[in-house]
Amino acid sequence: MTTTETIAAPRPAQKKKFDNKYRDFGIVFGLIAIMLLLALNTTTFLTGQNFINLFDQATVVGLLAAGVTLCIISGVFDLSSTATLAVSSIIGVTITQQFGVAAGFFGALIVGTLMGALTGIIVVLTKVNSFIGTLAMSIIYRGVAIVITGGAIVAPLPEQMDSFRTWTWPSLLGLSAGSVLMLAVMSGLGILLWRSTFGRRIYAVGGNKEAARLSGIRTGSIHVAVFAISGLCAGMAGMILASRAGSAAPSMATGIELTAIAAVVIGGTSIMGGQGALWRTFAGVMLLTVIGNGFNLLHWDTTYQQVVTGVLILVAVAADGLFKKKYGS
Repeated sequence: MTTTETIAAPRPAQKKKFDNKYRDFGIVFGLIAIMLLLALNTTTFLTGQNFINLFDQATVVGLLAAGVTLCIISGVFDLSSTATLAVSSIIGVTITQQFGVAAGFFGALIVGTLMGALTGIIVVLTKVNSFIGTLAMSIIYRGVAIVITGGAIVAPLPEQMDSFRTWTWPSLLGLSAGSVLMLAVMSGLGILLWRSTFGRRIYAVGGNKEAARLSGIRTGSIHVAVFAISGLCAGMAGMILASRAGSAAPSMATGIELTAIAAVVIGGTSIMGGQGALWRTFAGVMLLTVIGNGFNLLHWDTTYQQVVTGVLILVAVAADGLFKKKYGS
């Protein structure tokens, strides 16, 4: 073998590094490609108002996906997030009627956090699979929402309505206050995962729960904590959704938890746990939002949007499996 041939031959470590980088940034390339396609085929996609609408449409799913990302990285699923959203927003509106808008918002956050923690405690103590456990809790929470309201819609008092819609008001760069909150939460949780000891423990528990336990990490406490954070995010999403609608109801946001999980998986977070990042989840959320926006702008039948989303999930999961098989990480 000549010297030139030796230099030209790719090293396995270099190839692995390149493939991992492709895995990390593939979602970004896909998002850019779809945005370019829409920019070339529509006259309204690149307008400022459309981008504001995109962030507004992504807000609720983005907040739910932020909490779900921490859960999946730690090795658990949370299917109870939208049921938590419904109960916390109903209680938030009820508190608003008695004590004002600010009290109602913070009350919803506290309720969402406590409900998430309760879900985590039940999953940890019963040792039931998180997928089944959180599905059961979701059914219970939806029932609680119906019991609280009697199946009716709850709304703030007429004189409170203007201030209750705070999260729909324009804020930074024309974005709604809800959109700014979503970006702030994703940034904060991203830094938490990337820079904190708590974040490293989340990755450790998701990567190898038994090894994490043997190293002194309280795996149960980590799982309860990520469920609590997911509940907090659900409480925020619930009040933003209620702010838009001007009311809260037991059936609100039904099924959106699956969209949030889809965004997380499409963003490259491993369903096996131990790998993922909030910025990739954000890219996944925006990818799904841009696809929906594109269907509307191009006047395509939105029935096929579900097909596209399903294909993206399948490709993302299959790619994750291939990387696991090839590199073992």
